[in-house]
Amino acid sequence: MKKLVAYFSASGITKRAAEHLAKAAVADLFEIKPAIPYTRADLDWTNKKSRSSLEMSNPNSRPEIAEKVLNMGDYDIVFIGFPIWWYVAPTIINTFVESYDFSGKTIVPFATSGGSGMGKTVEVLKTLCPTANWEKGKMLNRISNRELEDWVKGL
Repeated sequence: MKKLVAYFSASGITKRAAEHLAKAAVADLFEIKPAIPYTRADLDWTNKKSRSSLEMSNPNSRPEIAEKVLNMGDYDIVFIGFPIWWYVAPTIINTFVESYDFSGKTIVPFATSGGSGMGKTVEVLKTLCPTANWEKGKMLNRISNRELEDWVKGL
C-alpha cells in the first residue's frame, strides 16, 4: 500500500501535523501550495473583504494550486490535511479533491483547528469526490505520537 500525505498549511501548524503523520504512516509528503501565496492580510478572517473571507463565502471558489502530484495513480491511500476555516476545509482543498481521479482510493482527511472540530467537513468533501472510499478523518491538534501511530495502524 503506497501512501501520500497531502496538506495545505497557512501558518505552519498543519505542516507540522502532516510531517508527523507522514513519518508515522511511512508516506510520501506533498504540500498543497496556492499559485498565489497567501499574505497575512489575505488570512485576516476578521476582515470580510480579505482573500480568505471572500473565498470561504463563495461556494464556487477554487483557488489555483501551484503544483500537481504527478504520480497520484501510484497511491492507494491519500491523507488530505488542512486547517479548519469557517468550520470546513479551505476552498483550496476543494480544488485539490476535484483535480484527481480518486476512484477506488482511500481518502483520510485530517485537520488542525484553534477550537472547532471537523464538523461537516468530510460530508462536504465527499460530495466532490463520491467514488473514493472516505474515512471519518481526525483532528490532529495536540495528538501524541502514540495516538497518531495507533490511529494510522487502525486504518
